[in-house]
Amino acid sequence: MKTRIVVVGGGTAGARLAQRLPVTLLGEEQHAPYNRVLLADVLAGRYAPEVIALPEPPEPARLGVRAVRIDRAARTVECADGTLVGYDRLVLATGSNPVLPPLRGLRGAQPPAGVHAFRTLDDCLALRDRVRPGVRAVVIGGGLLGVSAARALAALGAEVVLTQQGERLMERQLDASASELLREHMESLGVEVHTECRVSGLRQRDGEVTAVELADGFVLDAQVVVLACGVRPRVALAREAGLTVSAGIVVDDSLRTSDPYIHAVGDCAEHAGRVYGLAGPALEQADALAAVLLSEATPPRDAPTTGAYTGTRALTRLTLGGAEPLDLAAFGETTARPGDDVVQLNDATRNAYRKVIVRGDRLVGGVLLGDLAAVGTLARAWEGDEALPDEAPLLHLLTHDGGSS
Repeated sequence: MKTRIVVVGGGTAGARLAQRLPVTLLGEEQHAPYNRVLLADVLAGRYAPEVIALPEPPEPARLGVRAVRIDRAARTVECADGTLVGYDRLVLATGSNPVLPPLRGLRGAQPPAGVHAFRTLDDCLALRDRVRPGVRAVVIGGGLLGVSAARALAALGAEVVLTQQGERLMERQLDASASELLREHMESLGVEVHTECRVSGLRQRDGEVTAVELADGFVLDAQVVVLACGVRPRVALAREAGLTVSAGIVVDDSLRTSDPYIHAVGDCAEHAGRVYGLAGPALEQADALAAVLLSEATPPRDAPTTGAYTGTRALTRLTLGGAEPLDLAAFGETTARPGDDVVQLNDATRNAYRKVIVRGDRLVGGVLLGDLAAVGTLARAWEGDEALPDEAPLLHLLTHDGGSS
């Protein structure tokens, strides 16, 4: 390709695009691109940092380079070191930032030592340096990230308290029954779980965090605090360049922003009103954009470039360790509406739970814990959005073959 393609961001989406096309990749982190999904395994000591490195792109990435300004008229990216990088097509894969809650003791320029986000490899390595067996750790946030962090800290021998403001753990992905099983598993790992629990502030002494204050006045001793309160798309670079931004950088089916020469993919992108914030959609968007850019470089004769991305149906999967590891998977809607058909199997002796929701002749969601043998077939039926066979009883959806035999 003769087109100069510059990618800002070396995360999942940016690295995938660099593997598909010859690009100039500007990565803000000093580390080579890595798989963020496996950060909890690095923290727990299951993997060394180099194990989660992504395949190297054909063109070497420029690491430790922060883009600070886009000149759309000149089609250049200005970097913090003063260099200018010209582009014919620019791809913003700037990812997302951790959400920092408005807590007392966290509003200063420098948080107390021992307070960590859990978003990057540097965050992970800093936590590993600080955590020792018996260290009192409080994780704020009971979503997917918080549960993963709490499990990893427990594996390191920390005394872990997991606090969740909502009614249950992973409430965006799991129904009440599945969430209760997850809570029981976390407690079996030695994690103390508090739901409907709002954190109001941090205490510190000599610059070191010492405790977490709850809104009801209760105080949790803490030598380490992990902030796992969600993420927010990084859109400052796009907004300052005058691109259309809502929750994320708004893109069309060609992953094109309001500037026809600039695209966005991954956590920072908003497509059809939705920001995903997950690895699966980021990879699909990168692959779709690679196809778009290739078609623009070598267009079929008399054929206009067409949109390539129409959205992703994202499946959430998580494996939690322990004496009896727990696997979970969730997709689509896990809470039924009036008129839906629900099939649910619960085996308390095996700590297994399976549930699917059918609306009309379509599978619209499901959640599985413990036994994931049927998840592949279920996920394909949901992702394909195809009518279920009339002759297949709904119970077959939860058999080991997902009703395929």
